[in-house]
Amino acid sequence: MTIVIVIGGIYGGIFTPTEAAAVAAMWAFFISVFVYKDIKLGELYNTALDSAKTTAMIMFIIANAMLFAHFLTIENIPQGITSALIEANVDKYMFLLMVNVLLILAGSFMEPSAIIMIMVPLLLPVAVALGIDPIHFGIVITINMELGMVSPPVGLNLFVTSGLTGMSIKDVIVAAFPWTMTILAGLLLVTYIPEIALWLPNLMYG
Repeated sequence: MTIVIVIGGIYGGIFTPTEAAAVAAMWAFFISVFVYKDIKLGELYNTALDSAKTTAMIMFIIANAMLFAHFLTIENIPQGITSALIEANVDKYMFLLMVNVLLILAGSFMEPSAIIMIMVPLLLPVAVALGIDPIHFGIVITINMELGMVSPPVGLNLFVTSGLTGMSIKDVIVAAFPWTMTILAGLLLVTYIPEIALWLPNLMYG
């Protein structure tokens, strides 16, 4: 139901993606408090405080990542990397393999927002120079981020699941392993068969 409300609202022109985040938060509040009753009204203050602390931490990371991206731009580092890869005759398929390995490793240790803010300004110009569609590249990055969220040692979703179910991290990792492999297989398919990622945008925009 959440997907229908949020995605349907965005593509139906009812609200913007930013407004959709607020709608999703209110929907999660309603479900948690009045349907599943996982959160009591008396716990809302501590929940809001924890959320504020997490948001502040993420915003601090993003702020520093933006400074880093600005530094990369003014020093022409992406252009230098692009030239080096082209001179080394690295084709787009090898580049995508390198990106996947890099992002999976980074996703196992870092928060996705920070990875995107740091890596995209560095990697996107190279991808475009090698003839990779930006939409395809963005979807590859998104799948990598999800894979990182369920990859040990510090995949965030592993800890969230452990907290919700009471299972140990080890048991969660074992239980999630088949689905992690499924995401990995999907990543490989999307990486090397761009039409999987691009058929819907091409259908919508010609």
